[in-house]
Amino acid sequence: MDRRKQLKSLCKEQIPTMGVYQIKNNITGRILIGSSPNLSGRANSFLAQVEFHAHHSKSLKEDWTEHGPDSFSFEILETIKPDDVAKENWRKAIAALEDKWLSILQPYDDRGYNTQKKQR
Repeated sequence: MDRRKQLKSLCKEQIPTMGVYQIKNNITGRILIGSSPNLSGRANSFLAQVEFHAHHSKSLKEDWTEHGPDSFSFEILETIKPDDVAKENWRKAIAALEDKWLSILQPYDDRGYNTQKKQR
């Protein structure tokens, strides 16, 4: 196998960092809590969404426009180690971790950009 194919194969085998993140408006203190199986990819996706006004949170988009991108920070709150959870349970583990952080930080209304999930 040539070196290029080897490197390509290694990249495919790499497991991205997964877990929960916080996007914080450093001017207002409002936060958005989210989770992803690929945190670095999610950070890039978030930037693209707000730059092209495609993000789901209207108030976040408005604050982004008003305060500018330098007023926001992306922080990883907690990660999941792939070896600690069976692969088929990764998404459930990530969702449970997000619920934990939503409960702790309560990023709703004036405190954040999240909307509360409807109780079933």
